Amino acid sequence: MNKEVLFAQTLEQVRKLAKEQGNCVSEEQVKEAFDPLGLNNEQLQMVFDYLVKHKVGINEPVNVDDYLSDEEKDYLQDYLSEIEVLGEVSDGEREAITLSAMAGESDAQGRLVEVYLKDVVDIAKLYAGQGVFLEDLIGEGNVALAMGTGMLGCLEHASEAQGMLMKMVMDAMEEYIAENAENEKLDKKAADKVNEVLDKARELSEELRRKVTPEELAEESGLSLNRIMDAVRISGYKIEYIEVDRNA
Repeated sequence: MNKEVLFAQTLEQVRKLAKEQGNCVSEEQVKEAFDPLGLNNEQLQMVFDYLVKHKVGINEPVNVDDYLSDEEKDYLQDYLSEIEVLGEVSDGEREAITLSAMAGESDAQGRLVEVYLKDVVDIAKLYAGQGVFLEDLIGEGNVALAMGTGMLGCLEHASEAQGMLMKMVMDAMEEYIAENAENEKLDKKAADKVNEVLDKARELSEELRRKVTPEELAEESGLSLNRIMDAVRISGYKIEYIEVDRNA
């Protein structure tokens, strides 16, 4: 396997391990993970610096609240105030609710969702700052939590429930972040296509001192007619230098 790919995969595995451990890893865990790559001390230090920059504590947890924006802090304060009225439960009560949820009781499943809402918030804070809104991360986590409580019947012990539910929450947030990143790539690709056609159309329009047709632009610019029309449609037919008959 390519060393760069292996390095990236190892780094992601360490970050995931950190999230499972309260956003913290030990120096030994990092060194052990990267040992097969034979990194020197300087390269290892770069790994440690990267992890700290991405809210991963080395040997001790970091305060993830320090990484939140003022807007995110304000949102969290309001949201936590709203769910505060749901109250706390003891370990015994949590186990009883979990057992009932495992047995398929819908009321218990709903109550179990309420029990873990704060845990979803804690996990969302770990994923903040990756190009998505904290509010959306919490929303995705809550949906996964609700789905998960209806799937607890496959477990043998109530003690397994929290791990299963929180993993589903983490997976949902990671998937949402990945989808958002892919959508951003597609949006950028579309924007680049529109800008390319816009620039070519502007040049030809200024030369001819009038709007141009897609066919003229294709002939003069070397761009395909399909590419030009794709850009026109993406822009909502708002490339002002191109004359398009939308009824044709």
